[in-house]
Amino acid sequence: MQRRVTAELLDDDLGTPAEIAASLRDLRHINEWFGGMRTTISLVRKVAAEARASEISLLEIGAGLGDVPLNARRRLVGDGLSLKVTLLDRLSTHLPQNGVSAVAGDAVHLPFRDGAFDVVSCSLFAHHFDPDALLHICGEALRVSRQAILINDLIRSRLHLLLVILGLPLFRSRITWRDAPASVSAAYTLEEMEALLSGVNARKLEVSRYFLYRMGAVLWK
Repeated sequence: MQRRVTAELLDDDLGTPAEIAASLRDLRHINEWFGGMRTTISLVRKVAAEARASEISLLEIGAGLGDVPLNARRRLVGDGLSLKVTLLDRLSTHLPQNGVSAVAGDAVHLPFRDGAFDVVSCSLFAHHFDPDALLHICGEALRVSRQAILINDLIRSRLHLLLVILGLPLFRSRITWRDAPASVSAAYTLEEMEALLSGVNARKLEVSRYFLYRMGAVLWK
C-alpha cells in the first residue's frame, strides 16, 4: 500500500465549531480505545526508567485537547511518576481552556529555549509531514528536549485501513469520517519510520509496534 497524503479537515478547522469539537472528542475515543494512550504511557515509562526519574516535564506538540499526555499524567501517578505537561498546537482553537499550560505555536519553530523540557512527545502528528519536514521537526524537538523525543503514530496497512472504515459508525463527526481513513493512508510503516528517523542526529533510536497498528518511536538525546 503506497503512502498517500490528503489534507485533513481538522488540520485547518474546516468545519463548524460543533463539528470541530465533535471531531476532537472522537480523537479522544480513538486514543482511548485503540492503543494511543497506552502507547504514550509505555514510552514515558521507558524514559523514566532510563533516566531514573520520578518527575518528567513533557511538551506535547500538535496536542489538540491534550487528552493523551493528560491521561498519561493521571495514570502514571500510580507509578510514583509526576508528569508536568505543556501543550502546543498551531491552532489555539484546538487547545483546552481548563488551566493546563498551553501555547499556540508552530512545531517547525518551537518557541522554547534549548533543553526546556525533559521530553518532547507527539501523538497522531508525525504522519501529517513528508520525510524532510518530519526530520526538521525532530531536530527542533531534540533541541528543546533534554532526554528524548517520543513519537506515537499509526502504522499504514491495507488491513488497518479496512478496520478504520468498518469502525467509522462508532463516530458521528463528518470530519472524523473524512480524516480517519486519510490518516492511515498518510501514515508510515515501521520500516519507513525507522529508516527516516535514522537521519536524525540522536544518540539512539528505538521503533516498536504497539497495540492495534500503533507504533512508538524513541529518539534518545
